[in-house]
Amino acid sequence: MPILHQFTQPDDTNDTVLAAMRKQLPGELSWSAARKLLHGRQVAIGGVLCIDEGRRLSPGEEVQITDQPIPAPPTDEDVVVRYVDKDIIIVEKPSGMTTLRRKSELSWSAARRGQQPTLDESVPRLIREHAAKRNKSTRIYQRLTKLFSVHRIDRDSSGLLVFARNEDAQRKIIEQFADHKAVRKYFALIPGTLRGQTIETYLIRDRGDGVRGSTPDKSIGQQAITHISTLRTIGAFSELECRLETGRTNQIRIHLAELGHPICGDIKYRGPLGSPPVEDQSGIHRMALHAAELKFDHPTTRQPMHFETPWPPDMQRFLNRLQAGAVRRKEAT
Repeated sequence: MPILHQFTQPDDTNDTVLAAMRKQLPGELSWSAARKLLHGRQVAIGGVLCIDEGRRLSPGEEVQITDQPIPAPPTDEDVVVRYVDKDIIIVEKPSGMTTLRRKSELSWSAARRGQQPTLDESVPRLIREHAAKRNKSTRIYQRLTKLFSVHRIDRDSSGLLVFARNEDAQRKIIEQFADHKAVRKYFALIPGTLRGQTIETYLIRDRGDGVRGSTPDKSIGQQAITHISTLRTIGAFSELECRLETGRTNQIRIHLAELGHPICGDIKYRGPLGSPPVEDQSGIHRMALHAAELKFDHPTTRQPMHFETPWPPDMQRFLNRLQAGAVRRKEAT
């Protein structure tokens, strides 16, 4: 989405986003004008929509003012619960929703949290509402389910995720992930074509420009292994299947960007260190990364648990338009 203005929060201030906008944007910006931009969903922090007037900026955070409204944040209704038992919960996360509430936000009021729900808060509410309907109750008495995090999905990606409901189940599933016994496959859309291959690098928090990336020094980096294959070519783009062997933060995004094929819609990882950012010409409305398959053994019964999900409808429509455009261009030549 085109950006009208962008600024970085200075190191010596701790302003709210509205106060920072009044200082940093050109011209005389009134409080009412700043609020209008915020509540009009035209303000993002680090590429993430911000609609909270009380949000304070940390030094170095980047604020973007867009020329059009950013899509509204997902709600509980956008979350799909695929499976529930006394030990685990399998859900489909929508793009635009954070997996876990940040520690700095835990003290927020319920109303403030409700402006931008997180997955770990939405899922217990959905389970409680389902229980009330099953018991044909007009009032909800059941306590909210406590969730134990096993893994995360990037805010702007979508797809399958498992939560544990007790510490024993959490530990056993995390062990399967660590031992590479679980299967996690993603769909991704990239510009250009890429041969099937296994990518192995060592990731660090700062590759030299303030962004996570790979290092040649194995002694300081975390091993990251991704297996990729091409599912189809759509004009100037390719749809990939990416299987995680390890599950480092932003692993697939980093690996593809460092190969010169950043994921469409990814505003953070746009190419290798030292090279100009690869321009995103896809016109996509979100990051094209989707957790499509999840397989592991149940932590208690040891029965195989296997779930798959296609691209969500919004992405399927985008891919269909992309395919139709590629066909028209081919017919015209």
